[in-house]
Amino acid sequence: MPRPRRTLISIEDTPYYHCCSRVVRRAYLCGDDKYTGKNYDHRRGWVESQLLKLTEVFAIDVAAYAVMSNHLHVVLYIDVAKANSWSDREVIEQWHRLFNGTQITQRFAKGKVIEAHQVTQLKHQIAIYRSRLSDISWFMRCLNEPIARQANIEDKCTGHFWEGRFKSQALLDEAAVLACMAYVELNPIRAKMASTPEQSDYTSLKLRIEAALTGKQPKRLLPFVGNEHQHQPKGIVFALEDYLELVDETGRIIRNDKRGAISANAEQILNRLNIPAENWLKIITEFGTLFHGPVGTLQELSRYCEHLDKRRRHFSKCCKYMQVG
Repeated sequence: MPRPRRTLISIEDTPYYHCCSRVVRRAYLCGDDKYTGKNYDHRRGWVESQLLKLTEVFAIDVAAYAVMSNHLHVVLYIDVAKANSWSDREVIEQWHRLFNGTQITQRFAKGKVIEAHQVTQLKHQIAIYRSRLSDISWFMRCLNEPIARQANIEDKCTGHFWEGRFKSQALLDEAAVLACMAYVELNPIRAKMASTPEQSDYTSLKLRIEAALTGKQPKRLLPFVGNEHQHQPKGIVFALEDYLELVDETGRIIRNDKRGAISANAEQILNRLNIPAENWLKIITEFGTLFHGPVGTLQELSRYCEHLDKRRRHFSKCCKYMQVG
């Protein structure tokens, strides 16, 4: 039985979560429809555009994404500190970029006087908006609903476009985050929709590669900030160059439909993540089947379960792929 989303989220353990939404009705509502001969790839552009737009509204960053023919993968970073740092006016302004709000919040946003008996109501509404702006359920709702409406208008029909519930799993440590990101970004190559990472349309990887060619990082993606040091800025604690090299090499191996071999340099990168080279390809090619719940070492999984008052450590057998020994 599915568990309430709040019982799967533990910000105390990790701000990183992998989410996946799938479409319904038929298999290829975003790609080639073999029944009608129509191509719906433009809808993948809708998804990518809405996803990147939401990063400017929510206190949630996108670390990785891939828009496939019939499903969407995204790795999200919940920035609770950012949401808490917003002033009341900023919270209202952010929310109004997506929703109309209430008469009271509209008056407040316009700088009009709020009656004394309405202040408590306004404060309560602001607290609700602040919470929602760092909530992955609301993020995914604001991503999926506009796409579903557009698709239904185009298809001249009504009903669900996406499955009613999206999948989410906690990524409990750095190795889990980077392995999941690589799995997500290499989806088009595994599906033989692209031959190389730089040809993988509608993915965060393509944006990172294009920006890296000019010595930059995409502004609307969570940045790589290099090795950990004092006063570390927000971002993925890993070198972008190392990540791109590892993903590029992995992508070329799995695209050739053979196991291949990890180079010495790439193996050094994996050693820093404490992931054995022999496990890496299995993780990247089978992530979706290996991990159905939280991902990380056994120690991190134990802490996660403890904080969420889970009596049993489900999925603990999969921890062996994320650590040495």
